[in-house]
Amino acid sequence: MMDLDTQIGEWRAYLASRPEVAAADADELESHLRDQVDTLRSAGLNDDEAFLVAVKRLGSIDALTREFAREHSERMWKQLVATPEVDASIRGDFWVMLGWAVAAAAVVLVPRLVSGDADAVWSFYLRNTGLLVLPMLVGYFAWKRRVPPRRLIPIALVFIAGAVFANAYPFARFGSTEVLTAIHLVVVLWLVFGSVYLGGRWRTNRMDFVRFTGEWFIYYVLIALGGGVLLGLTVGVFSAIGLNIGALVFNWLLPAGAAGAVLVAAWLVEAKQAVVENMAPVLTNVFTPLFAVMFVASVGAIVFTGHGVDVERDVLILFDVLLVVVLGLLLYSISARDPLSEPELPDIIQLTLVVSALVIDVLALVAIVGRIAEMGFTPNRTAALGLNVVLLANLSWSAWLSIGFFRGRRPYADLEQWHTSYLPVYLLWGALVVIVFPLVFGFA
Repeated sequence: MMDLDTQIGEWRAYLASRPEVAAADADELESHLRDQVDTLRSAGLNDDEAFLVAVKRLGSIDALTREFAREHSERMWKQLVATPEVDASIRGDFWVMLGWAVAAAAVVLVPRLVSGDADAVWSFYLRNTGLLVLPMLVGYFAWKRRVPPRRLIPIALVFIAGAVFANAYPFARFGSTEVLTAIHLVVVLWLVFGSVYLGGRWRTNRMDFVRFTGEWFIYYVLIALGGGVLLGLTVGVFSAIGLNIGALVFNWLLPAGAAGAVLVAAWLVEAKQAVVENMAPVLTNVFTPLFAVMFVASVGAIVFTGHGVDVERDVLILFDVLLVVVLGLLLYSISARDPLSEPELPDIIQLTLVVSALVIDVLALVAIVGRIAEMGFTPNRTAALGLNVVLLANLSWSAWLSIGFFRGRRPYADLEQWHTSYLPVYLLWGALVVIVFPLVFGFA
């Protein structure tokens, strides 16, 4: 690591290389920078930390310093955090995580050990996978964040209540309400886990959990793809020597691996953050334009053909999945953006995506209402109706805030605050489906 004067000298040399910066301006900026560094050092930061944070802060009012921070941030961050102490911490976390991952894999296999009814086992897995695996994730992050035991009591009560509602109701096996309960219970438990992940900072740092969720999903999919290839090759190799291990892989190794991978993916996200590499900007820049083009093309096709959204169940589910993906992509985009930057092309693409998604949502709502008016309420139609209404409110206000940002009437931070404050709505909706829907629809 360079000493403080050397780092400030490098920053000063960067300014001096720009012909538009006069010596007096550079002197004034350096004075501001050193004042910031002194303030941060008095607050307990070391020289390297103080310099890095001071440059970031000064970048909010000075365009050249912001450019310097952007160009040099990766090197500075990695210099700051890639130390032997951090490496040792990552290794220590790995062994703790591995213990929780083995525990999750073992717990998931218990139902298969105690029951010979394959349908009953898969029905149990459907309703209880989140209840079997997510407590291990809670345990790992409670240890990592040093969460006091008293703060875990409400978390434990939510998991116990989820277990009661998932298992006490007399569901028709693989019926609509059982499937809806399984899906929405995982959403509720994941959002509750977020309070543990944030270490009690749920009210102020929700966007960190959003970022974690997106990157966890990416790592989990990558692990699943790699694991699927490995298991497929393993089955093929054993088949070549006359041994059929397909049942062993499908019934035992696959559930255990899927459960353990939940912890491994979470550890990878945390380990990646320790060297300050971030997927969010890359993935956002790649997929936001692609989804925007797809949605605009869909809206254009609907207008051109005059054919509305198909009311078939599978089609409506597809549109709901797409809208949820768009919402996730939007949240990820917000988490990756500098809130102090002026409107740019990616923001226009993002607004285009939101508006086109709103049009699709309205068309899907019209189709669902028409289907219900014609054939009545069912668990799936009611869940689709409710989810589309929840998404409509979220996307509508998001579009309004984005327009206000473009017009210079609202800061970009309002958009982030809106989405993070709306997360509990999804938790409440999920809880409603888990608790009320089975009763209303007779557990069908």
